[in-house]
Amino acid sequence: MLHDMPKDVRTLGADLRALRKARGLTLHDLSDALGRSVGWLSQVERDISEPSITDLRGLAKVLDVSVSSLFRVAAAAGEEGHVVRKNARRPIGNRAAGLIEELLSPDLTDDFEVVHSTFEPGAEMVAPVTRQTQELGYVVSGQMSIWIDNKRFEVGAGDSFRIRGVAYRWANPHEMPCVVIWVIAPPVY
Repeated sequence: MLHDMPKDVRTLGADLRALRKARGLTLHDLSDALGRSVGWLSQVERDISEPSITDLRGLAKVLDVSVSSLFRVAAAAGEEGHVVRKNARRPIGNRAAGLIEELLSPDLTDDFEVVHSTFEPGAEMVAPVTRQTQELGYVVSGQMSIWIDNKRFEVGAGDSFRIRGVAYRWANPHEMPCVVIWVIAPPVY
């Protein structure tokens, strides 16, 4: 069973609890949305019970994450919670066409998360989004447009930007992908 895992290894239950809290949901709120009991959800968050694939789909939908973001690639012995290898990153994000996001953080239980985002040529977030977060982006390669609080900025390799709880959107009208390392507090994925 999962509850036999060492306490320093971050688990699906810990990630689910972090996602639930980041969305301001109580155990009762989430259990109601899923049609499951508070006791069952509490056991899942404590890794005493394992959710079925159907339960994972429901959790992903309510928490607005991809189902694949709830699965992990096993870390090498001794690396759990410390190292994320390039080929073991978890895909995350809002599944927007042209945006590929991978979690660089080992899990979602810290005060922040680090995301590797690739904005494909022509990709665009048309409708602005506002999150109650503090976010910092660092452009590793390429360039893109980002609107922060209705102000347009052109950013390129080596540039960084910050968003603090205001509306933003982005577009990559260029012919090359734009890669951004994104730090978000509190975690939202």
